Amino acid sequence: MKHQQPLLLAATLALLAGAAQAADKQALLEDALNAAPPTLRDKVTVMDWDNNVLQKGSVDYTCFPTPPSLQGTAPMCMDGPWMEWADAWMNKKPFQAKAVGISYMLAGDGGASNTDPYAEGETKDNQWIVEGPHLMILMPDPALLDSLPTDPYAGGPYVMWKGTPYAHIMVPVGPRK
Repeated sequence: MKHQQPLLLAATLALLAGAAQAADKQALLEDALNAAPPTLRDKVTVMDWDNNVLQKGSVDYTCFPTPPSLQGTAPMCMDGPWMEWADAWMNKKPFQAKAVGISYMLAGDGGASNTDPYAEGETKDNQWIVEGPHLMILMPDPALLDSLPTDPYAGGPYVMWKGTPYAHIMVPVGPRK
């Protein structure tokens, strides 16, 4: 009986660890799916930040939960052009969209500079904006962005990060946080 106690304890700890991982996976999945429109939630691929597939999808959208480095909520669902954009942005590489791209952030975000793609916090001059539910649009022709304002408070769509390779249209679809 003495020798069985450590085995029983080890088995119990393994079961608890497995249950915790399943709960964590479910929480990450639910967070990521909050970014997507309801009509896409059962069709998208969901990945965690270690590139583990949490849900295999049937459409060209990949959703990610809120990055672990961020406070608050900021899950995102990206189509193919946005996945290319994300790779370029994360690796500080040049980027030019080859096609129109759509990304959803229907749970909103925790804030970003409207002018500096790499700002990590608010400054007096970086137009920090905490956006509510929104979608983002990439355009293959940057000249198409010229007719839109860059002011996030102008009402309606605006251009974020204009003049950088990562410029895109922000389209608010709900109230700001």
